[in-house]
Amino acid sequence: MKTNRRDFIQRLAGASLGASALPFLADANASSEVVPYAGKTLNVAILGLGSYGTRVAEAMKECKQAKLVGAVSGTPAKLEQWKSKYGLDAKNLYNYENFDSIKNNPDIDVVYVITPNVLHKDFAIRAAKAGKHVITEKPMAGNVKDAQEMIAACQKAGVKLMVGYRLHFEPFTRELIRLRESGELGKILHVNTQTGFRIGDPNQWRLKRELAGGGGMMDIGIYSINAVRYGSGEEPIWVTAQEVKTDPVKFKEGIDETITFQMGLPNGIIASCSSSYNFNNADRIFVAGDKGFAELAPATGYGPLKGRTNKGPMDQPVVTHQAYQMDGMADIILNGKSISPPVDGQEGLKDMKIIEAIYESIRQDGKRINLKG
Repeated sequence: MKTNRRDFIQRLAGASLGASALPFLADANASSEVVPYAGKTLNVAILGLGSYGTRVAEAMKECKQAKLVGAVSGTPAKLEQWKSKYGLDAKNLYNYENFDSIKNNPDIDVVYVITPNVLHKDFAIRAAKAGKHVITEKPMAGNVKDAQEMIAACQKAGVKLMVGYRLHFEPFTRELIRLRESGELGKILHVNTQTGFRIGDPNQWRLKRELAGGGGMMDIGIYSINAVRYGSGEEPIWVTAQEVKTDPVKFKEGIDETITFQMGLPNGIIASCSSSYNFNNADRIFVAGDKGFAELAPATGYGPLKGRTNKGPMDQPVVTHQAYQMDGMADIILNGKSISPPVDGQEGLKDMKIIEAIYESIRQDGKRINLKG
């Protein structure tokens, strides 16, 4: 694997993210001897032990600054499995009924909520009231109102709220952002994003409105939205959207299949985007300026990602996204570091407002919907 570690370290430091958080930040010329991490550790409990919760848990084996210490589930058998597999202490295991007693456990710092979208709010608020920092998967909630209530609850409790924007820490994504911020691409003239995959089991929670809050837009579509924002450096001021549904049996009322949408940016350009649950190989971010371009394809999957510019292929390390995310978030919580674009509740709320505007445009036959701050 080719890497350009020293350059990436410098670029990431320029983005205001603490270097100490990330596992690749050893000196490129240092001895191969591994020096044990001796700093502060963020103790994490994962709530929701499904496939993605397991992916995060596995990734955290690579972390230096974040440590998996607890689990929360409504399934006793899963708790026992995780206790054995990850060496968790029995006192750090909770079910959904006794979860609130986590407030009495000083060994857990943060709860990572990895449940169906609509359930994020209640668990996040319960964790905040227990005095624990909160990480929630994206989209951060089932709707804008729930997202706002989550932010308010965490502010009231004096805890941090973050959203699982793993790509904000990922090297190829960071390089695209650096190219745009540095001016190497020049004036941004066009942004195009495509995200989609063919969803499988028709009985899964992602195809149930009462759990997902929507369809593809509430899952893969948020990547298209977020990529326009960090790819352009602009906040959209209006949206228009159109939906195509070829399988109304699988994609019932309130579950979108394929949406194409446009976002108007303050600089006058129109970003062209799509989101789908009906076809694979749609995973691309393209940003064009008057001096050059940057493209990621694949752009949003778990890896390996690939990128190119007008100067040739991007040379970035292939990493475990969730490990970088968790160490980066640990640095934010423990050391007060920051990253741009951020991964806080306000960032999540911005995407939620755009999603709601897209759905509103579809309800109004593609009418332009202005976005409010």
